[in-house]
Amino acid sequence: MRITAAVVEELHGPFVVRPVELEDPGPGDVLVRIAATGYCHTDGIARDGDLPFPLPGVLGHEGAGTVVAVGEGVTGVREGQDVVLGWPYCGRCRNCLAGEPRYCLDLGELVGAGQRPGGRGSALRTPDGGPLGSHFFGQSSFATYAMTSASSLVPVPAGLPVELMGPLACGLATGAGAVFNTLRPEPGSSIVVYGAGTVGLAAVMAARCSPATTIIAVDRHAARLRLAADLGATHTIDATDTDPVGAVNDICGGPADAALDCTGVVSVLRQAIDSVGMLGTALLIGGAPAGAEFSADHLSTLWGKTIRGTLGGSGQGQALITSLMDLHTQGRFPFDRLVQFFALEDIADAVEASHSGAVVKPVIRMPH
Repeated sequence: MRITAAVVEELHGPFVVRPVELEDPGPGDVLVRIAATGYCHTDGIARDGDLPFPLPGVLGHEGAGTVVAVGEGVTGVREGQDVVLGWPYCGRCRNCLAGEPRYCLDLGELVGAGQRPGGRGSALRTPDGGPLGSHFFGQSSFATYAMTSASSLVPVPAGLPVELMGPLACGLATGAGAVFNTLRPEPGSSIVVYGAGTVGLAAVMAARCSPATTIIAVDRHAARLRLAADLGATHTIDATDTDPVGAVNDICGGPADAALDCTGVVSVLRQAIDSVGMLGTALLIGGAPAGAEFSADHLSTLWGKTIRGTLGGSGQGQALITSLMDLHTQGRFPFDRLVQFFALEDIADAVEASHSGAVVKPVIRMPH
């Protein structure tokens, strides 16, 4: 079928909106009419080669929309159902079977191979039959329609605007899940969030829903720090003119219990590590450039400090996304305050707004 998509033609190239061809759903496939898709930092690093993906191809991995067709053997999903397109996973490896599908052993292939699972080739091609990479994060949803798998889909409860829900698939789930699934704060604990973007602000909102009582947001954008305070931060630190590690110690009366690096900037990552002390946890979330390395002080790390990575919010993605939708309905996770919508033809503006920091979470509406 003929659809419209934002295609990246080459490494570092722009998103070009043009017609492409999408195959009909095969066995195990689900065809979703996309309402809107969030733009994520990960889309940018894939375009620039830090996350391998075959180009030309279609990115986008925070999609939400309506199921319009299902392939042979698909169960549990019906046509007309509104859904969020979550992360892919095999469901068979030891990590999936242990309840950690975000760490599926096939994740690299499922996310970035540019084709359907099982080596079935790409579902997309150019109008003249040329190759296009598809199935980025199992969806490639910078398009009016996307092909995905039933196991990745999360139903959207009636009454919620489906076009708003897509960012729950990655950025928002990553920040919130880092708090809920990985840190699991104890009553009275302190959390420092470095970077008040989508992931960091999701962590702040999640921390507000936890027993943590000191929630510190660190950033260089005054507007984002004000938003962090509105969303639950008890303290904010402007790193433009303040040493955040020293400020954290002043606020907490010593090191914090946990610090999250949501920036992927190596120097900031070190600040997050230095913000926690004995039995504290520094959690690495932000995506640094390929090949990046970091260092930590040996002695203070030896004294019971944990430096840990986390991916996609860990745990069961479907359960996490469903919980975040429920929390949003209850007014406890107001992520709509981060979102600004852009039309598909204005995707270049959305990308620039994200990279400049002018917009926390751009969401691309699809034409139909």
